[in-house]
Amino acid sequence: MVKNTALTDLHIALGAKMVPFAGFNMPVQYSGINDEHETVRNGVGVFDVSHMGEFILKGDNAFDLVQKISSNDAAKLYDGKVQYAYIPNENGGVVDDFLIYRIDEKTYFLVVNASNIQKDWDWISKYNTYGVEMKNIADETSLFAVQGPKAAEALTTLTDIDLATMEYYTFKKGVFAGIDNVLVSATGYTGSGGFEIYVANNDAKKVWEAIFEAGAPYGIKPIGLGARDTLRLEMGFCLYGNDIDDTTSPLEAGLGWVTKFTKDFVNAENLKKQKESGLKNKLVGFEMVDRGIPRHGYDIVDVDGNAIGRVTSGTQSPSLKKSIGMGYVAISHAKEGSELFIDIRNNKVKAMVVKPPFVK
Repeated sequence: MVKNTALTDLHIALGAKMVPFAGFNMPVQYSGINDEHETVRNGVGVFDVSHMGEFILKGDNAFDLVQKISSNDAAKLYDGKVQYAYIPNENGGVVDDFLIYRIDEKTYFLVVNASNIQKDWDWISKYNTYGVEMKNIADETSLFAVQGPKAAEALTTLTDIDLATMEYYTFKKGVFAGIDNVLVSATGYTGSGGFEIYVANNDAKKVWEAIFEAGAPYGIKPIGLGARDTLRLEMGFCLYGNDIDDTTSPLEAGLGWVTKFTKDFVNAENLKKQKESGLKNKLVGFEMVDRGIPRHGYDIVDVDGNAIGRVTSGTQSPSLKKSIGMGYVAISHAKEGSELFIDIRNNKVKAMVVKPPFVK
């Protein structure tokens, strides 16, 4: 059974190409991936990402539960601050990566990946020995990502929140498109700036239409998941299920910056040991030197054809007009400037390790 979002019919009416994604019927593209990608990089576009999951944790010990299941240190949060983190499993892998919003000292709002909603809920519940009240509001919440350098300008008439001065990874609640108590967050998955707007499903259509009316002078367009993937890959952002999963080491994935050993959390001891003993592999970015598009699952080999890793994400970058990718390689081949070869249909196609983001 594929689930619909509140606006599935609207996307179909807009001519979107719909595909099943993470159990939902989602728009993958409207005018075309390259056009949509350029719209977000240079102007403003809107993604319906209502398939994402949202949980509320509330109570005297909500902070303790967040600290236990999160790799990052929630002590650094204050009211109105957002934090990126991952949920470590007990075997050295990653349950999910997610966002933590501190509403107040006893209330946290978590945003998780669509494919992991039930898995994350069960995992957090398992560790909830603190009597924290948990609420899954995923089925009643819509989420629009308004992304691009013109996002603040395009939305400014819709809200009393001063969008232009909002710092990255902060949020505010206020009136938006005439609706009370809307959560507006200066976050996104594109690297082009913008906002994510959380609304009740009942208000979704009204808010979507208001955004497009206000954004019309700025050339606003609906954007599908295809461009979301090319945009995030140009930034070197991990995608759960591709670059990180239950079997990948978060430290090898470059998530050491959100792994805080200043507090106790699930599997902290083992991750600490791994850090101290040194990593065997590393998730690197690479650009293709020769022609060819790297795809998820392709082997990465050395000059002699020996397997040294695998591609986790790859695409033709619309901004750079060249092929880029990410993949795990043996640490001996992870240095910037190292030569790699991608095995594309039994051909060794040359690539070079570069440091993400690919688009500065």
